[in-house]
Amino acid sequence: MIPEDLRYTAEHEWVAGDGTASVRVGITHFAQDALGDIVYVQLPEVGAVVAAGDSLGEIESTKSVSELYAPVAGTVAARNEALGDTPELINTDPYGAGWLVEITPNDPTATDGLLTAAAYQKITEG
Repeated sequence: MIPEDLRYTAEHEWVAGDGTASVRVGITHFAQDALGDIVYVQLPEVGAVVAAGDSLGEIESTKSVSELYAPVAGTVAARNEALGDTPELINTDPYGAGWLVEITPNDPTATDGLLTAAAYQKITEG
């Protein structure tokens, strides 16, 4: 359940892309499973400038409300508008239709410092 071709953060976000263009961001299967049924998502507006580690928004589930964090610094290029009506896509397809935002990184090497699938797996086993 941890795709090898993605990069990860210790806060359970995944990043698709190498940073030379916009990267797609979502939360991992581990995170959505821990949250339970997701009922609401608050995402930043397109054009918002974010710093790595800053809050991007919130995910609300039947269990709790959790912050979303920017895995890289840059500008929000797109957000998944489908989540407004169907936030449960994050539960059913966290690595596909349940993506959250796309960010155009300030630094094309920004994803290099993120966790590999193997390193992320060690965090989830702790």
